[in-house]
Amino acid sequence: MNIVFWSLQAVLALLFLAGGSYKAFSFQQLASQFSEVPHGGWRALGILEMAGGVLLIVPAALKWMPSLTAYAAAVLTLETFALAALYARHSTKMTPENPMIWALVMGVLVAFVAYGRYVLKPVVSVAA
Repeated sequence: MNIVFWSLQAVLALLFLAGGSYKAFSFQQLASQFSEVPHGGWRALGILEMAGGVLLIVPAALKWMPSLTAYAAAVLTLETFALAALYARHSTKMTPENPMIWALVMGVLVAFVAYGRYVLKPVVSVAA
């Protein structure tokens, strides 16, 4: 089960780093499509996603405050479902181009990581 969690964490970390950098640094298309969120909001969401992507891997890998991994996954779950709700306000079509579908899938996966790293298979920190 630990291999499943590490694999999911690695894939999700890469996705959140990529998506976060897009939201933080080249958000013009998103800002024009979803005018409810201001430019600063997209930047803040991007920075949150990039920090969460790093925290999905680093604390657990170094066994330094590994509970941060579960907390980061929980925060990313809330952020991803909030974005899915925003995307759903614009389109609920079940097509691969709809970002709502991808946000929901990522939200479920990161929720599974949060639950797994907090309840099922927590990483134990190294005693100092």
